Amino acid sequence: MKKFLLFLLVAIMAVSMVGCGQTPAEEPAAPVESEAPAESEAPAEPAAKVYNVVNLVNGNLGDKSFFDAAESGLKALAEAGRINYKSIEMGGTDQDQPKWLETLNEVASSGEYDLIICGTYQMPDYLKEVATTYPDQKFLIYDDNTYVGENQNVINITYKQNDMGYLIGTFAGKMTTETSVEKINPESVVGFIGGIDSPVINDFLYGFLLGAQAANPEIKVDTRYVNSYVDTATAKEMGLSMINDKNADILWGVAGLSGNGGAEAALESGKAWFIGVDSDQELTLPADQAAITLTSGLKNIGQSLIWFFDEWDAGRTYFGQEVRLGIAEGGVGIVTDKNFAKIAPQAVQDAVLAAQADIVAGKIIVPTAIGDTTNAVVALRDSLQP
Repeated sequence: MKKFLLFLLVAIMAVSMVGCGQTPAEEPAAPVESEAPAESEAPAEPAAKVYNVVNLVNGNLGDKSFFDAAESGLKALAEAGRINYKSIEMGGTDQDQPKWLETLNEVASSGEYDLIICGTYQMPDYLKEVATTYPDQKFLIYDDNTYVGENQNVINITYKQNDMGYLIGTFAGKMTTETSVEKINPESVVGFIGGIDSPVINDFLYGFLLGAQAANPEIKVDTRYVNSYVDTATAKEMGLSMINDKNADILWGVAGLSGNGGAEAALESGKAWFIGVDSDQELTLPADQAAITLTSGLKNIGQSLIWFFDEWDAGRTYFGQEVRLGIAEGGVGIVTDKNFAKIAPQAVQDAVLAAQADIVAGKIIVPTAIGDTTNAVVALRDSLQP
């Protein structure tokens, strides 16, 4: 019996030793993998980055123009959960200007923001200084291309005013054939009041001339330049001359504040309509001038900012470059409500919308005056003078 128990004990120990044997070193055990989650438990796609943004306003909100337009785009992005942002109103007087550089330096040095936004022609010198000092900070400036490519942390967003001009030209050219409309006379003459004879202003003009000519082959365009963006008195004199001497019945003012002199001339004469530029001037002009403003060409600042973040989220960045946005990108357009819808006959509205669709589809390619060494716009301008 003792021998039997001893034999049984030895057998049990042998079995235990075999069961505890280790896997040879040259064949390591495979790592244990956790069970894949059921389909309903699959992890969600990672959310897109939420950017921290500051918008510097070298003026004040409530301008019903560029600053409000930028704010509307940023507000839409924030409401969609794509950005966190704040706007800083820096004031727009001469006394406020030292604050612009100070604020730019302050927000750049804080390191709090993925993007610092500013805009318009007054800011590039300040931005150039700060962007050079803080090369790791990203900046966006809209409606300016002064220092394109000089700082690889700055994107310049500009707008295809030639596309916009084509739509306005189509509208004006077609409209001046509609003599059943009050103030539209039998002569096919419209006026263009430009700020300065320069590539940017002539870019508006180039599209305007081509669109007007396509809509009305008999069109004549009285083109004059104020040589200032703040001289409404001279612009008004030009406008009155266009109306009284040349029988122009529609004036487009592309001259900043000066352009509003065209609205004054149209109102005072009682014989012409006005078209605004850059923003919806029916919302910014005095009520009596707004009433004779048929439409406005638009730079869609807010939509251009949304476009930028769409591109950034898609991995397409343009820092160190200028990006020009046209109708297809929503960068420019034309006001199609209020007086446009109320006063312009349906045939005019249809012509404008058809031109817009053709530009988006690539059926119409509007040339630009910027960088054009042929001076084609000058030749066309001179040929269409009344």
